Amino acid sequence: MAKLIYSMITSLDGYAEAAEGGLGTGAEDPEVHTFVNDLFRPVGTYLYGRRMYETMVYWETALDEPGPPPHIAQYARDWQAAEKVVYSATLDAVSSAKTRIERSFDPDAVRRLKDEADADLTVDGPNLAAQAIAAGLVDEYHLFITTSVVGGGKRFFPDGVRLDLELVEERAFATSGLIYARYRTR
Repeated sequence: MAKLIYSMITSLDGYAEAAEGGLGTGAEDPEVHTFVNDLFRPVGTYLYGRRMYETMVYWETALDEPGPPPHIAQYARDWQAAEKVVYSATLDAVSSAKTRIERSFDPDAVRRLKDEADADLTVDGPNLAAQAIAAGLVDEYHLFITTSVVGGGKRFFPDGVRLDLELVEERAFATSGLIYARYRTR
């Protein structure tokens, strides 16, 4: 059985999306990007909401740009190789290969995906992740914590959730100040 991983960049005060945008990330740091590449290379399926998919679909054509740095080219190749499921009631079509649309989030269908998958899955975006967390589907939480406090927005963890987690890995990135923390559900 594969794991379902929720991973996002988050502000120091716990927001995955600031109210006015911008988290002061460190993700553009090549060291961080390379770490993310290595971490998520084994992922076989990405679960996205519409907005996150519209952000991530950039990777479908990233290799068309002249001379991308090696860490950018590698992430694009890995992303293109994975399956993508987009949960949206409004999206008419997708513009990337290996991608399908589901009109609603069905916890039982995701449970079956996990049971049948040979590689891990990720759920990306705080809204979709909140549904997966509420259904008890998330096995691991990967937080990339920035040095910014943003004071509001969409929280990494949804309101009202109570979890007992075990810290299994951590790493600090000196250049960007970003901290990576990986937690497993108990």
